[in-house]
Parts: sequence; C-alpha cells; structure tokens
Amino acid sequence: MPAPLLLINAVGLTPRWLIHAPRLRALAEATWLRRLREVIPAVTCTAQAALLTGQPAERHGIVGNGWLFRDTGEVRFWQQSNRLIQAEPVYVTARRRAKERGRDFRCAKLFWWFNQGAAVDVSLTPKPYYGADGNKAFDVTGAPPGLTEMVKARLGPFPFPTFWGPMAGLPCTEWIARCAALVLAQERPDLTLVYLPHLDYDLQRFGPDGCDMPRRVGELDAACEPLLDEARRCGASAWVVSEYGHVAVRRPVLPNRALREAGLLTVRPGPFGEQLDTFESRAFAVCDHQLAHVYVPDEADVPRVRELLAALPGVARVLAGEERAEIDLRHPRSGEIIALSEPDAWFAYPFWLDDRLAPDYARTVDIHRKPGYDPCELFFDPKLWWPKGRAAWRLLQKKLGFRILFDVIPLDPALVKGSHGLRAPDGADRPLLIGDGSAPSGEELPMTAVRDLLLQRLGLA
Repeated sequence: MPAPLLLINAVGLTPRWLIHAPRLRALAEATWLRRLREVIPAVTCTAQAALLTGQPAERHGIVGNGWLFRDTGEVRFWQQSNRLIQAEPVYVTARRRAKERGRDFRCAKLFWWFNQGAAVDVSLTPKPYYGADGNKAFDVTGAPPGLTEMVKARLGPFPFPTFWGPMAGLPCTEWIARCAALVLAQERPDLTLVYLPHLDYDLQRFGPDGCDMPRRVGELDAACEPLLDEARRCGASAWVVSEYGHVAVRRPVLPNRALREAGLLTVRPGPFGEQLDTFESRAFAVCDHQLAHVYVPDEADVPRVRELLAALPGVARVLAGEERAEIDLRHPRSGEIIALSEPDAWFAYPFWLDDRLAPDYARTVDIHRKPGYDPCELFFDPKLWWPKGRAAWRLLQKKLGFRILFDVIPLDPALVKGSHGLRAPDGADRPLLIGDGSAPSGEELPMTAVRDLLLQRLGLA
C-alpha cells in the first residue's frame, strides 16, 4: 500500500519566495519541484477546481470565485457546494478505483473550497450561523459527527476574523495547520487536503514589493511545522502546491461605472443605497481580481460593450463568444464578454457614481452580497478616526442586541497594491508543486496535471 499523502495548499507561494521557507524548501531539495502554469482566471476557486479535477474551467464550470447565476439573476461569490463542480474530483475517482481494486480509500478535505457535500470522509470548513434578526455567529462545520467539537475543544474556536477582513492574518493559518495535524493523527486519511491562506493577505494589501516577504513566508513555514511533524510520525508523504503568485498593481479599473455612464448598467435606488439591477441592465461586469465576466443579455449590444471596455485604461484584452475558448472559459456561466487587465491593473466592482449612494454592504465585510470580489475588505477605512475602536463599539452594540453594520471598510480601490488572475511572465512568480517519488518530466506543468500525479502517487492511476 502506498504511504498516505498530505497535500498542503500554500496559496501565494512561488519559487521566488521558497528560499525564505526552510522547512518547505528542504522538502523540495529532498524530492522534486515543478512550476505550474496557471489556469485563467488564476483565482482560488478556479485553481482549486482544476487541481481537484484535472480539467480546465470550461469543463469543470468554476469560471471564477463567483459568477452570475442566470436562473435567479443573482451574482454569487464564494459558494461552498461541491455540486457546483461539473467534473469528477480526485477524491471521487480515487474512491471508485480503490473499490475496484479491493482497497479502502479515505480523504480529508480541510478548508479547501467546495467542501460542503463533498464525497470525503473528513471535512472542515468555515460556516457562520445566520440569525433571522440579521446577526451572524462565526463557526466552522465538518464531518464526521463530533469532529468539529473535538477540534475546537483541543484548539479553541476558529479565529474567524483572521480568515478574512481587515484583521486577516497568521492565526487562522496556524489554527488550520494544527487542526490538520490532529486529523492526521486521529483519522489517518489516505489523502489529506489542507488550505493555508496566510500569504494571500498582505500580498494583496501591499503587493509583493510592499511586504516583508521573508517574514511572511517564514511565518507560513513555521505554521507548517506541527503538520509536517505529524506527517512524519504517521508515515505520510508531504506535498506542497500553490494556486497563483501575486503581482504589484497601481491602478484599479472600474468597468461598471463606465457601463453605467454609457447607459448600459441599471441600478435600483432605495433606503439601503443603490443596488445593481441585473435584470434591467444591458451589461454589467462581475469583477474578480484581474479578470471580469461581463454579462450582456442582448447579443446586439456585444459590439458596443466590447468597444467601450477595450478603450478603458488598464484593460489588456477583451474576448467575446468563441474567443473565450482561447483561455478555456467558453462556458454558460461565463460572461458573454471577458475582460483581462494589464499586469499592473485589476478590476474593481463599484457601480455607483457617488459614494453617498453606495449600498450599505459596500462599507462592510460582506463576501456573499457584493456582486464582485472586493479586496478593500482587507483594510480598515483610513478616513475613519480610530477605526478599530469603531469596530469594537459596533461589536458592543451587537452584543447589546442592536442591529448594526460593521461599517469600517473603505470605498477607495486605489488602496489595493497586489492582485492576481493572469499568468505570470516570469517562471519564478508562478505557482509550484513539490512532490516525492517519480518526478514528472519538464520544468513546468499545467495545473490540470496535478490530479493525475496525485492518483499516481496514491497507486490509483
């Protein structure tokens, strides 16, 4: 029987930064390292779906971190249902092949996306509780029964505010790594998938040029220590993968404001600010880092929308219709038009023209309500006096039973200094794969090759 396999997803880790991670670098030096060629968009949900299925987005259907659900007219980001993946994940393939060969196969999926309803034996993922009065209680959910309670009893509650938002940072990665070590020790899965997000925060806030990268990479490396130690104790091989590298950006592109000024995007005014009207709009953009899906219901409007987008400073390419196949995004969930940014630019979602009319969610951390990805959620609004104090006051008001907004998030996309989503021109800035056993040929692999390498390593090719 092959040894159990631990796959650490160290998002944001690239060959350029590996020198600052002595433990992970030692793995690479003792085994092998390959660069990975990014999928487009090079964002979390699309990359993870490619790693799990070995398929491009036009086959697995995860065209970004979010998209327009055409049947309801809603833009939804960060969905967790495994049923959204339209190709077979590695854990389903592995279980079927193991059964055919008279073997058992057990998989643990820890904080990877599309976790709910996944055909795995052990799972743990962030999942708040939402009250009827609008309140939200942070927590995680998982399986089998009792796992979540055991982990929280051993480690304390998951530090949810450090997983995303202006307080995002190291504690959540340390907690996830210790949690994964517990799962390895107690459950002994054949394949353990672990997501460690630490490098994704400051690299977006400040860009790779504005971060203390030796320190941040060293923190990630140290957080891996208990997990790597437990892998050695239980005889598991440790592999490391990443999804993308980050680039410095200096200018946001706001396609929705351009579409609105052209009379193509429609809003509904109301008591909670302006709201995007997806049913009445002739075009709107779902912005996701350095790619935007632009939905244009009437085919006759496509040429005009395409021309408008192509003229925006910071837009590198505009693809429509069959052209989307060039980047493996010819899929019903994709926009009729796809815009790609210049390397030093990224797409911001705001559609309002006056900040006084911004929707109330714009100034909060609200990843499910916003019709686009918003990295401004990583900042406290610098225009506020003592923003952390304001947040503490809001928390006190909440505990006293008041319905309030944690309105501490800035509206200025120029604060964001790092992004991702495109293919890196320099191989040193591409994602990586560290593995053991038989090394694949070539210095670079497509990200879709990882799934078959996992099956091969598990003896289930």
